[in-house]
Amino acid sequence: MPVFTHGEACLDCHDDPVGEFSGTPHEGFDCSDCHAGLDEDDLPHADPMPVVVVACLDCHEEVVTGHGFHPDFMSLGVEAIENPGNNCVDCHGAHTIWSKGDEKYPFSLARQTSRCGTCHELESIGYLHSAHARALEDGIFSSPTCLGCHESYQLLGENECKVIPHKVRVAKLCMSCHVDDPEVAGQTIYGSPFMTSFKDSVHGKALFECNPNAPSCVDCHGSHEVARGADQYSHVSRGQVVSQCSQCHKSAAEDYLHSIHAKSSSRGNRDAPVCTDCHGEHNILAHSDPDSPVAQANMAEQVCGECHGSYKLTERYGLDSNKLKTFKESFHGLAARGGAVEVVNCGSCHGYHDVRQSDDPESLVHPDKLAKTCGSCHEGANERFATGKVHVSIDTSSEEPIVYWVAVIYTWGIVLIIGGMFLHNFLDFFHKVRMKATSHWTPHRPLPDGAPHRLYLRMSLNERIQHAILAVSFIVLVVSGFMLRYPDAWWVEALRDLSRHAFDYRGLVHRIAGIIMCLAGAWHFYYVSFTPRGRRLIRDLFPCVQDLKDMVGILKYNLGLSRKRPLFARFSYMEKAEYWALIWGSILMTVTGFLLWYENVTIGLLTKLGFDISLTIHFYEAILATLAIIVWHIYWVIFNPDVYPMNLSWLTGRMSEEEMETEHPLELERIKREEVRGKID
Repeated sequence: MPVFTHGEACLDCHDDPVGEFSGTPHEGFDCSDCHAGLDEDDLPHADPMPVVVVACLDCHEEVVTGHGFHPDFMSLGVEAIENPGNNCVDCHGAHTIWSKGDEKYPFSLARQTSRCGTCHELESIGYLHSAHARALEDGIFSSPTCLGCHESYQLLGENECKVIPHKVRVAKLCMSCHVDDPEVAGQTIYGSPFMTSFKDSVHGKALFECNPNAPSCVDCHGSHEVARGADQYSHVSRGQVVSQCSQCHKSAAEDYLHSIHAKSSSRGNRDAPVCTDCHGEHNILAHSDPDSPVAQANMAEQVCGECHGSYKLTERYGLDSNKLKTFKESFHGLAARGGAVEVVNCGSCHGYHDVRQSDDPESLVHPDKLAKTCGSCHEGANERFATGKVHVSIDTSSEEPIVYWVAVIYTWGIVLIIGGMFLHNFLDFFHKVRMKATSHWTPHRPLPDGAPHRLYLRMSLNERIQHAILAVSFIVLVVSGFMLRYPDAWWVEALRDLSRHAFDYRGLVHRIAGIIMCLAGAWHFYYVSFTPRGRRLIRDLFPCVQDLKDMVGILKYNLGLSRKRPLFARFSYMEKAEYWALIWGSILMTVTGFLLWYENVTIGLLTKLGFDISLTIHFYEAILATLAIIVWHIYWVIFNPDVYPMNLSWLTGRMSEEEMETEHPLELERIKREEVRGKID
């Protein structure tokens, strides 16, 4: 029985089908190359022509194993071929078949969705509305298409789950782009860590531990219609996420739908919390995990307090902004802050998902149910046990007047009693300082034992003014600097409450004080360089070998290893160390201060790293200087028993002969020696 070749008979009825091959990979093919097996008795053949043998597999053997998403042609044979959607020509076309590099190729990025959509219409429509399709339209060609996902075959590791391989492969497929591809990972607002956190979540752990009920990515986000959370049609949008979570957490979702939060959310309130606001999104942890925001110890601060402790939100909706504060100050809150393992949190009383208003009869904190709620922890709790408000603030008399007035009485009592003590001791201190100052201003007043009284100049007026400017500017710098660094510290908040302007202008005040200190430093440099007394001052402050000997001697003396205390000249090693530390610190703080002030120039010259180094040096040098003044300087000029209640030379400029004999005996000896020499001369 003859077989028709070269298309002689075909052209009697058909236009030139061979011409349709022109420019395609099949150019030069003949009818009989694909439609083999027809003989004369078959003519005319049926319309459409029945498929006797599809010759595609004769050339494209890789299709047998390559197309995992359609049936195996070789195993299903003609049955698969004649089934619509499984025949090669249903997807690739009959005669006009284009190569992958051609824009007319049916599975090019631009045409792939519509081609697959001829059979998979709903899936195609869903994809066209997805974030993936929109990204593709925006020119992000790494965005997945039909074949991008369905041709990919994610291999499972040797120890990975084989019970639910499809779910695990889906998760790995999504992560192959959203984690492993930097271009795609960068498109996510929170970056790749947000995606990788899924593996450590309660869902991810269950999935990779082969729990068949564990969700994979598509269970929450959908398969083809994947959209960003901000999209109102997204499965994980604020309006849809509760419905999505309810697929697995039906009971919790039903409880939530009865809550005040759900009712507020249904009215379009975007501030009302939904599942992800409390539990998180990808990084959802079990409530028993101590790192979970809904863990017992974290719920009040990290979940409920985010809204009910927010002044902005409570003001907007007319809620009490003190709820979190009053809880933290309550018996339960103090126990929680103290690290108690078993202690109530907000959900213990108000419920976790079914949170209702207190006047709702079904609310756990309704007056009729409060005793029972308390009794869940406090066995034997009766009606009187629950009498009184739970969230009590001592700042207002409108809630519990008795508690408020007890607090007020005690506050005033503390002010009067402690204030009286302070005033009493201040007057005593002031009297002793005044008596000591009087002796400094009367150089010829005889001492009680009849010995002559004499004063010696310690600090000139010029030096005292320099010291005063330095002290004031330093104190202002310390206070304003730490206000900038710790704006939420309790003492900063107290100053802010006292004067909002002082808080708002703390940066300006800090810079002005810095400039004043720089000017004082310039003045001091001129003084020690160009005045006789200043040059003598710097010579006397210069370190020498004797200072090391004196330091060892004081250490031995204070430890009881020596009975002889070293004698000091005009300046001891303690004063010299403090002076040169002041010079070094002032230079360092000035340089880093200006670098921080002109941050744009600094970063442009030294990079962001240089700016951060300057900031770190400035901060820690400030701590060092502040502690040095408190621990070292304040001790030696106030609390040192030899000078207590105060060394007054910074005010009067003088020291008595008794003080000189105690603090600077060698200097006193030098002065007297020079006086004798002067008299002889």
